[in-house]
Amino acid sequence: MTGSIAAYKAAELVRLMTAKKWDVWVMMTEAATRYVGPLTFHALTRHPVSAGRCEAAPSEAFQHLDLSSADAVVIAPCTANVLAKIACGLADDIVTATVLAAAGPVIVAPAMNERMWQNPATQANVQTLKSRGLHVLDVERGELACGVLGAGRLCALELIVEAVEKVLRA
Repeated sequence: MTGSIAAYKAAELVRLMTAKKWDVWVMMTEAATRYVGPLTFHALTRHPVSAGRCEAAPSEAFQHLDLSSADAVVIAPCTANVLAKIACGLADDIVTATVLAAAGPVIVAPAMNERMWQNPATQANVQTLKSRGLHVLDVERGELACGVLGAGRLCALELIVEAVEKVLRA
């Protein structure tokens, strides 16, 4: 997960996934930890949470490679910043490094302000990810954190779960 106000919804997403008996491991950007603490996800998954940069400790040097072997990698919510990093192949934190090394399907659920979502650079990044086979879910229209109505909200959590089910069946 990344540093979006929608990060609070990730706890419920993890709960929905663990209810399906999926073995869920959480990775967070440093910014995401400012919205929801890693302890929340540790309690929900019973696994340690990977957060921030990959080189935090020598024992964690290959953590992104361990996480990248998952049956599916889900980034929810995904900010415009992280979406752009992934499109450029950057790997400067646990989330982007894991995506770059991912062996299986990657599902991206964006969440951002409407102007950021509609920016041509963001739309080009979305197309880049889709052309590389990543599954980018549509944002929803509704009230955004800034108080305006528009497109950019994180899609319904059930749609993210359905997307995971679909790629696991493929």
